[in-house]
Amino acid sequence: MGEEGHESNVHPPLAHFHPNIWGNQFLLHSPDSDKARWASLTRHVEQLKEKVRTKLHETASNPSEQLQFIDAIQRLGIEYQFEEEISQALQKLYEKHQSWEDNDHFYTAAFYFRILQQEGFGISSEIFTKFLDAEGRFEESLVNDVPGMLALYEAAHLRFDGENILDLALDFTSDRLQSLPCKLSSPLAELVSHALLQPNWRGLPRLEARHYISIYEKDPSHNTTLLKLAKLDFNMLQSLYKEELHEISLWWKELDFARKLPFARDRIVKGYFWIAGVYFEPQYMGRDNSLARKIMSKVMAMTSIIDDIYDAYGTFKELVILTEAIERYDIIGCINQLPDYMKICYVALLDLFEEIEEEMANKGTSYWTDYAKEAMKVLVRAYFVEAKWLHRGYIPPFEGYMQIGLATCGYITLTIIAFLGMGDIVTKEAFNWALSGPDILRAASIICRLRDDIVGHKFEQERAHIASAVECYIKQHRVSEQQACDELRRQVEDAWLLMNQNLLKPTEFLPPKAVLLRVLNLARVMEVAYKHKDEYTHVGETMKSYINSLFIEPIAS
Repeated sequence: MGEEGHESNVHPPLAHFHPNIWGNQFLLHSPDSDKARWASLTRHVEQLKEKVRTKLHETASNPSEQLQFIDAIQRLGIEYQFEEEISQALQKLYEKHQSWEDNDHFYTAAFYFRILQQEGFGISSEIFTKFLDAEGRFEESLVNDVPGMLALYEAAHLRFDGENILDLALDFTSDRLQSLPCKLSSPLAELVSHALLQPNWRGLPRLEARHYISIYEKDPSHNTTLLKLAKLDFNMLQSLYKEELHEISLWWKELDFARKLPFARDRIVKGYFWIAGVYFEPQYMGRDNSLARKIMSKVMAMTSIIDDIYDAYGTFKELVILTEAIERYDIIGCINQLPDYMKICYVALLDLFEEIEEEMANKGTSYWTDYAKEAMKVLVRAYFVEAKWLHRGYIPPFEGYMQIGLATCGYITLTIIAFLGMGDIVTKEAFNWALSGPDILRAASIICRLRDDIVGHKFEQERAHIASAVECYIKQHRVSEQQACDELRRQVEDAWLLMNQNLLKPTEFLPPKAVLLRVLNLARVMEVAYKHKDEYTHVGETMKSYINSLFIEPIAS
């Protein structure tokens, strides 16, 4: 189809997105009473933390016990409270036990590998060769050690490309564990069932913590101090999230986009869920993560509106003007050229970046705003390429689609925005690194783009819309939809291997691991929210349960 295939001044059919399902729930929240309550518990929390530090120190003489204790801290969601202590303990354990005699025990070897590997110590997967039979397969007798099987299953999700033994481990444990939950007692049965649905390494830390607290409580050998601290910590952070959602909801209500731009998705709460998945901690390196979450949530909301303008409403002629306006960030020179509905969005966007600039100036990092603006331009340029494809009726080759699709997924932009809350640990080099499209960010973007396209392409194709990765792959390779989706899922798995390799065994200049974890968490959000359907566009029961558990329902003491 040629350039005249779509009338450039005719709006496409509306996408019919469902409205916001949360109403005024967070808008009406009153945070003052929560603040007073948690202030009164500060001393008690500090006492619990000191007991945990003491216990962690006491377990140093027993490596297996110490690893178990560290694992509990991590899975209960309170690792951020003890980062320095855990790092020092694992460093000492690694130095003293590289040839650990207990590694002859199946469960201990798998557990040791996972805990040390996810800290980036580079443990060789060759430690598992002792559990192979003469044919190079895992010994069937290992099935009798269910905790060991589960530990190996979780460890295998940290593998790199070419680690054949861990590929074997994942196939072996996945097959054998599938039939076990109905034969096991609690809480092991719940641990196995949940891991098969959501491997810990790919899960969102706060959701995983909420689930694990309920499991840990059932274990007769649980540490009561850890459990109390985990529950208090979860509920305190939930209170903080409610306060932030209240502030963001007020901002959103004042913009009144639901009325002024009714064609766009109203997803402020779901967007905040996304951002809380990236930054769940209350603070980082002395910086207030509340500010980081609020800035990221507002940028996420604006990019969602802009995405829908390019994707679901704007005419081609209008999009030409909007693209130029965002390139210039000049309200005086651009505002009168825009149609009324675009003016509303454009003014809000410039106001948001003015707010960001003021916040960065207060912290002495004004130049960071320039990177944030450039990241938004990268996104909008890619949106415009897709708009040109739609205008021409063009279906690109799969590789050409992915080149643009990795930008339109928004993860380069969100990564740059995430850096704004990281404090002095982020440097100019880190911003330039992210804009260069490094492998780890490419991997996260592949996971985002392909997960989105696999579950969302049928809805998108119900209206005038560019071809997704699925349609591009089908056309280029002449395969069925099922074959295309299977191949794209394989590429998602490959992207996770690339992610692991760059996060756990870096081979190039990388920012500190704490910065890289923001990229990992972006991939985790996509893995969780888009595993079976697009839970952003079509909020279903699964997403409702996530929102309820993280932001609404506290854990009973």
